[in-house]
Amino acid sequence: MTDRSVYGTAGAAATSHPLAAQAGEELLREGGTAVDAAVGMAAALTVVEPTSNGIGSDAFALVWAEGKLHGLNGSGRSPARLTPEALRSAGHETMPVRGWWPVTVPGAPAAWADLHRRFGRLPFPRVLAPAIRLAEAGHPVAPVVAFYWARAAEGFAALRDPEIAGWKTTFAPAGRGPAVGERVRLPDHARTLERLAASACRDFYEGELAAAVDAFAAETGGLLRAVDLAAHRSEWVHPLSVRYRGAEVWELPPNGQGIVALAALGMLESLPAGSVWDDPAGVHASVEAVKLAFADAQSHVADPPHMILEPIALLDPEYLARRRGKIGSRAAVRATGLPRTGGTVFLVAADADGMMVSLIQSNYMGFGSGVVVPGTGIALQNRGAGFTLEPGHPNVVGPGKRPFHTIIPGFLTRDGAPWGPFGVMGGHMQPQGHVQVVRALVDFGLPPQTALDLPRWQWTRDLDVDVETGWPRETTEALAARGHRLQPAAGAGPFGRGQIILRDADGVLAAGSDRRADGQALVW
Repeated sequence: MTDRSVYGTAGAAATSHPLAAQAGEELLREGGTAVDAAVGMAAALTVVEPTSNGIGSDAFALVWAEGKLHGLNGSGRSPARLTPEALRSAGHETMPVRGWWPVTVPGAPAAWADLHRRFGRLPFPRVLAPAIRLAEAGHPVAPVVAFYWARAAEGFAALRDPEIAGWKTTFAPAGRGPAVGERVRLPDHARTLERLAASACRDFYEGELAAAVDAFAAETGGLLRAVDLAAHRSEWVHPLSVRYRGAEVWELPPNGQGIVALAALGMLESLPAGSVWDDPAGVHASVEAVKLAFADAQSHVADPPHMILEPIALLDPEYLARRRGKIGSRAAVRATGLPRTGGTVFLVAADADGMMVSLIQSNYMGFGSGVVVPGTGIALQNRGAGFTLEPGHPNVVGPGKRPFHTIIPGFLTRDGAPWGPFGVMGGHMQPQGHVQVVRALVDFGLPPQTALDLPRWQWTRDLDVDVETGWPRETTEALAARGHRLQPAAGAGPFGRGQIILRDADGVLAAGSDRRADGQALVW
């Protein structure tokens, strides 16, 4: 395979939209840190890729700085008035995905400010300046974004809920999504970003923006209130890791699903990798390990204060050895099926001083809840859809809880030294993508872009596995003979979109950005 990674030494930035990646480059070239670049890209992505994230998103980050890895959980909690009884009295037996019910407190603005406060160098208004410029002056819509925008416009067209009206006037004023290359201006979004820049994002939680959210919720039947916003805080956390052959793989602890990737890799670590990336035995073992890891996550993962098991127990070597023993030569049913959801952006950045960032943020399911606060451009997430209504489950919906989260940033080290940030976005594809990318990098020594370009698989339910175009027939026939029900699937959506930056011992940066998105990897 031809290596299409890009190489440099002074800095790197990569994400799923070229204009956002260029915002990161702009900030790094001005002397900003990797965190300055990451926050600038994150803000820009809310403008240029609203199909996947917004100001009303949650965010998570891993930052290598000061000789160690730092983790930030920037997910928000449910409103204080949200209870199972309230949902059932409204006629719901499962969590809704649109409207006010699944809206939790957005954590992304606070996460931006907290990351910048600790690791930034440029003034915060300068960091948000590229995003403000893109929203004010407008930007031409990229091809993949246009596809998902059009699909969202079709889906929202039939909704008549009053809280959804703002989505249509903001994102589909002509009754459709914008065409490829069509310039889109978001003036309300720009003014909100300016308020965030001037207040280090506190206005979102305690100022006029918070008051606007509160008033709109009260007017249209939402439970979110100013008191919920004011109570929000990001949480600095200790990342979790497993040893995988010659590397250490790092993820954030729950309420995210990064533990699925760690558990699967922990099971695979002592199994043969195979001689090539498409070796049927290695792919089979990977699929089966992912199933086992998801079964544990579905039973146990929730907001940590509500978990019965400590997260680390799911990574205990003796426990993983017992789980590994369940992987046989045939495909097996291990867990319930996974919802086909997504709507996430991921980005990576590195600077000349050694700081490296892995950051992910999302509204979930495309544009999230569909609730857009009038006059602000704030599209609110629907992360509460990650709750269950199953009584007694640790992830059962309740007041002031963080839901099970799909978005997960990843990071690699070798012998305690930073190797680099990586990630694959896309709902429950994310830990499966992490497993496949890590195997490509570690087991087969592939460079970043090649690792991202490989065809992927995604387990969806029972024995069903989606397979992307490009798998050798010999591999798919061998997997089918082991009992896997292979489902051909096309398009970027089912298989995620990722980015990688790696730094070698000589300080050379290698970067890649997924071919399944509009993105770009930049180095210098």
